[in-house]
Amino acid sequence: MLYRIFPACDGELEAPLKYCCVYGEAIGLNRRFFLFGLVAEKGIYRGGNKVQASKDVVAALVVVLIIGIVGGYAAGKGKVTTTTLTSTLTETKTTTKLQTVSTTFTTTKTATTTAFKTKTLTSTTTVTKPVTKTLTETRTVTQKLTATMTKTVTVPVTKTVTQTRTVTRTMTTTATVTAKPPVVMAPASIEELVKKVEAKVSAESKACIQCHIIYTPDVVAEWATSRHAKTTPGEALKKPELEREISSTPPENMMNHVVGCYECHGQKPDEHPDTFNHYGYRIHVIVTPKDCATCHAKEVEEYSRSVKANAYYNLLNNPVYMLLVNASTESDMFGIHAGGMKAKESACLACHGTKVVFKGLKTITTSDGMTLQVPDYEGWPNHGVGRVNPDGSKGACTACHPRHSFSIEVARSPYTCGQCHLDPDVPAFNVWKESKHGNIFLVNWKHYNMTAVPWVPGRDFTAPSCATCHMSLLATEDGKVIAPRTHDVGSRIWIRIFGVYAHPQPKTGETWKIKNKGGLPLPYCLADAEPAYQYLINETEMAERKEQMVRICGACHSEDYARTRLDWFEQVVNETNKAILQSTLLLVDAWKKGLAKGLLTGDNPFDEYIERRWVESWLFYANSIRYGAAMNGQDWTTFKRGWYQLTKDLQEMKMLIQLYEMAKNATASKAG
Repeated sequence: MLYRIFPACDGELEAPLKYCCVYGEAIGLNRRFFLFGLVAEKGIYRGGNKVQASKDVVAALVVVLIIGIVGGYAAGKGKVTTTTLTSTLTETKTTTKLQTVSTTFTTTKTATTTAFKTKTLTSTTTVTKPVTKTLTETRTVTQKLTATMTKTVTVPVTKTVTQTRTVTRTMTTTATVTAKPPVVMAPASIEELVKKVEAKVSAESKACIQCHIIYTPDVVAEWATSRHAKTTPGEALKKPELEREISSTPPENMMNHVVGCYECHGQKPDEHPDTFNHYGYRIHVIVTPKDCATCHAKEVEEYSRSVKANAYYNLLNNPVYMLLVNASTESDMFGIHAGGMKAKESACLACHGTKVVFKGLKTITTSDGMTLQVPDYEGWPNHGVGRVNPDGSKGACTACHPRHSFSIEVARSPYTCGQCHLDPDVPAFNVWKESKHGNIFLVNWKHYNMTAVPWVPGRDFTAPSCATCHMSLLATEDGKVIAPRTHDVGSRIWIRIFGVYAHPQPKTGETWKIKNKGGLPLPYCLADAEPAYQYLINETEMAERKEQMVRICGACHSEDYARTRLDWFEQVVNETNKAILQSTLLLVDAWKKGLAKGLLTGDNPFDEYIERRWVESWLFYANSIRYGAAMNGQDWTTFKRGWYQLTKDLQEMKMLIQLYEMAKNATASKAG
């Protein structure tokens, strides 16, 4: 609507008019005066009908527009985003009939500014004779402008009135408004990023950068913005213990150089079978946990004993689990075999990790005609959590800390965990996202300090991500540790909720070594849900871990609230175990009656129809209920993949057995 007043104006006038409107409000004029040509009492339009405007208001409008245009235009050219306006108006007005009034408006404006300095605009209006009116307006604006302007306007007015009215009004208005969006600086070039850190870069890493800034510029840019590129190990070791992100002392020749290309890819060359000569440097492509242990020995030791680091062997060395993997990734029909190892690599092993085998060197030709010899691998590329590396180490730090930034912010992000912990089998991310924790985090995470070490609840964040509860170093503002950092992600968990039955957390991450009372590599007996206690943590350890989780929850909630909620969670988990025992007994009944082959005949227990219904009952539905109860995802415990589907599944399994028996009996009757 402002463009109705200035139809020929373009976007350059937007900021001045915005200032003009704000100034009008500051001295008590309704914004609608400027937007719609309407003032509540002294307007140009009232109720759609044209009304004679008071001439003193018209004159004031002229002054306000001039001030607004000059101030706003200057602000539009500046770099400041906010303006504070303070206006005090005291008005006393007496009107006597049959009087001739001479009115003089004197406006003096002085503005002297440089970049980011203060401009003071003063406007004084004096009305003589019976009408006395004083207007003083002070406005502080930070902007780029140097200007001095003085203007006097004299408007004689003669008017006759038939009544006398006295009005006294004092008003002070302070407003802070956005004058202009913040200036977004262009990102620095990669060369500029490197230049900022190159003083502490080793000669070997500088040689790498010279070529890779041309051939893999994104890799160099990622590294140049990382903490590795900005902090030497020597500097990192000098930080206070709680703020330290390094847990071991590297060799002396690394202490005063930042961690660059060569410091990672050139580590321990004799321990890597895939080490090769690359332009005079002995390097390896795959950086492994053994390399990271040079500076992060404690973290690597914790991770190496975890379930995640052993994820590859926990599948491949467990014949029961492999039967499920095979049933899920292979198909034989009409003489056609589909799936196999490549299907497993794209499915289960994408998260669990592959075994990477170095086959030797191969020759490649780049797009610009350069010929190189590089390693030839089987099972690569892969960043699964339990990847088996050519040097024999287990795991991939890059599964959570992306190369080459190795960002703690990314590692703490729930989206990182959401790479693998997804619906339908492990719906942790989906449940969290729909919980109140997820609601708050996803709205406010831009305001969180995602890189603070230690991480202080209430100061650095107000709602947890996965890392908050399961990994991160949490402390109070005065430095009291709530939970120490850990890279054994299961070490705070007292109940393992994933599986056929929920059970106490295993003592070791090498779960393929567990044997139940029937000799199967499972942490429970399928027939009666009895845990394999000798391989699982005891009740004392379970209680200690639960207390630690109470302390973590207690950083935001009351202790009673946290304890009550966790007790309720345990009760829900027990109910799912009962339901899955029903499902398992139905499956055993189906095997006995010949509806499926299964374990009783040494066959695969996961590939026939009723067996797949049994798999879904625990892998999809019971697991969803457990995760939903653990992380407050109500729909996941109910209709999405919860109790509704689980009970329906049980009824359908029972019906399948009954229909099979009816068909079998009918066939027998006909035969008799």
